[in-house]
Amino acid sequence: MLTCKEQVAQSSDYLDGQLSFRETLMMRHHLMFCPNCRRFNRQMRLMQATLRDLPEDAVPDVDTLAERLAAERRKEL
Repeated sequence: MLTCKEQVAQSSDYLDGQLSFRETLMMRHHLMFCPNCRRFNRQMRLMQATLRDLPEDAVPDVDTLAERLAAERRKEL
């Protein structure tokens, strides 16, 4: 059986379907008996779903944003 530490290390691969059949079975076996890892797994699935739903253009141009913030900061001084 996997340890919790091993489960956490492989959780992204598990959720992405990148584990082998044997590794997937070991992961599922661990999740059957470990409520903490089940909770962690649910949180990871929720985070993935939330990130998938974000619009791709939601991130502004970082350099432009930094310049604007620096200019506003200089005005305050």
